[in-house]
Amino acid sequence: MTAQSYKNAGVDIDKADAFVKRIKSLLKKTERPEVIGDIGGFSGLFMPRLSAINNPVLVSATDGVGTKLMLAEMLNKYDTVGIDLVAMCVDDVVVVGAEPLFFLDYIACGKLNDNKLYELMKGVTKGCQDAGCALIGGETAELPGMFEKDTFDLAGFCVGVVSRERIIDGRFCRRGDKVLGLASSGLHSNGFSLVRKVFSPKELKGKLGLELLRPTRIYAKSILKILGKVCINAMSHITGGGFYENIPRVLPQGLRVEIKKDSWPVPSIFRKIQERGQMSETEMFRTFNMGVGMVLIMEPKNAQRALKLFEKAGEKAWIIGEVSEGACEVVLQDEVH
Repeated sequence: MTAQSYKNAGVDIDKADAFVKRIKSLLKKTERPEVIGDIGGFSGLFMPRLSAINNPVLVSATDGVGTKLMLAEMLNKYDTVGIDLVAMCVDDVVVVGAEPLFFLDYIACGKLNDNKLYELMKGVTKGCQDAGCALIGGETAELPGMFEKDTFDLAGFCVGVVSRERIIDGRFCRRGDKVLGLASSGLHSNGFSLVRKVFSPKELKGKLGLELLRPTRIYAKSILKILGKVCINAMSHITGGGFYENIPRVLPQGLRVEIKKDSWPVPSIFRKIQERGQMSETEMFRTFNMGVGMVLIMEPKNAQRALKLFEKAGEKAWIIGEVSEGACEVVLQDEVH
């Protein structure tokens, strides 16, 4: 019988160690003063500075990128999905008013391709820089038998902090509040299982595929900039489930949100998907962000000021609706001119 080794079984420990050393310089770019120690230990160390925060509350979120990874594989382009991974987590943290502090990633693959994974980690690093959080560790698992040689999956984990008195959870929402929408950068990281049914592989390997691979927009820094200047009653990250599933998650009982459909320019990619898939309007707003990646609810007196502040922060924003009394739901309405 031939002598066996872990490497013969498909797991190359030396290669994994070399990969960790290779990406250390990337992780250094995301360091904050609170980070302790170096990458490569059993855990990441972070000493938060909480003296200025009354009743600090830790906020955590975890997410993945979904089948958008299959499009990345198809186009052999991996840097943008790393940004997606960070965005899906940090923007879930910021909706309660929390500052993202640190991030960890988990990569599972059939065989470690260090060039592919290095491009991926470049994206994760860029995402952490854009969000202002530190990348303090992670795990790369080579799992032959569970994954095909060239396939992989991702998960991300983010921890943030907010003062208990400043938690934004929707409890102050009232009838008459205005609903602001922040522009998305495209599909973000949702709806790709449907996209792959609507378009052929040949179409997806061209310019269309590159457009669809645009990374998810990270709103954390922009929102944190205006939190001390404008009171926000609720925020909703428009991810899987679109408008219909995500906005009601932050509404108190007895209130609904009326969305004025033509109050913002819907990017042409969504119209293209709808026409090709012969999809209803309801299905589109339940599946995709339709050009709005983040929704904020605030008193009317704050809405116009918030628009100007977001413009200064580099975000496109519109007033897209209003809060009214009713069942806890979202209702689409035609714009009244």
